[in-house]
Amino acid sequence: MKTVGTFAAARDLTAGVVGLVPTMGFLHEGHLALVDAARRECDTVVMSLFVNPLQFDETRDLSRYPRDPDRDAHLAGERGVDVLFAPELEEMYPRRQITRVRVSDVTEELEGRFRPGHFEGVTTVVAKLLAGTRADRAYFGRKDAQQLATVTRMAFDLSMPVEVVPVSIVRESDGLALSSRNVFLSPEERDRALRISVGLMAAAGAAEDGECSAEELELIVAGYLGDLEVDYVTLADADSVEPARRLEQDAFLAVAAHAGNTRLIDNVFFRVTSAGTEADRGNRLEGPSILYGGR
Repeated sequence: MKTVGTFAAARDLTAGVVGLVPTMGFLHEGHLALVDAARRECDTVVMSLFVNPLQFDETRDLSRYPRDPDRDAHLAGERGVDVLFAPELEEMYPRRQITRVRVSDVTEELEGRFRPGHFEGVTTVVAKLLAGTRADRAYFGRKDAQQLATVTRMAFDLSMPVEVVPVSIVRESDGLALSSRNVFLSPEERDRALRISVGLMAAAGAAEDGECSAEELELIVAGYLGDLEVDYVTLADADSVEPARRLEQDAFLAVAAHAGNTRLIDNVFFRVTSAGTEADRGNRLEGPSILYGGR
């Protein structure tokens, strides 16, 4: 694996079909699942490692974001990344950023109501990464379902020559969706956070048994959340992210809630066909995550 800090150097090291795995670092098995998918489908796998200041609405969150570039480089190389693109801020934003990419409609519900400016920061940096690396495919996890829908729509609307590839959520062995933020949870907070995935799995079972009412599915999840501070529990169309009244086409049931000072998001994706509804519950680890020092 080669580590580079400029777009030009990254492009010089690519050949054939190029797959991009965009990350902000502090890697876990969710990121590595994206690498695995890219490795299966691409000739060159590029991972970007850049903590993007444009997508943080609070300076405190930006400074608090966990970082360990040496660990990340080791994990990326071990997993099969060919090129690790780890730019400095000056490479990504060499001048004051006066051009922003904004995707309307898709970004206005759910996270858009609680994190103003977040998606504009995401789409701007992703557009730069896609253009700068000239990727043919870009891999994004379903855990950030609204982000996935937003980036997919951006690429379509701007006629970008890239395929946005979704990859299933990776969960810890007890069901908690993997997130770098999980390291901030105390044992008690972590126990409470598990209510999110338990509720989603219960709703997934109900949907596969034929429940189509958004209200009923949302109530199932809400019934498990107890005293968690909840921002939303919403069934949303997979493409438009508009709240759905019934589960009649592909959708995701999303939750955002706080366990202590840590805000967590999770969802379950539903594929709806003439044969019925199938829930993507994600893939569970068999043991502790590498987030906690394991290998």
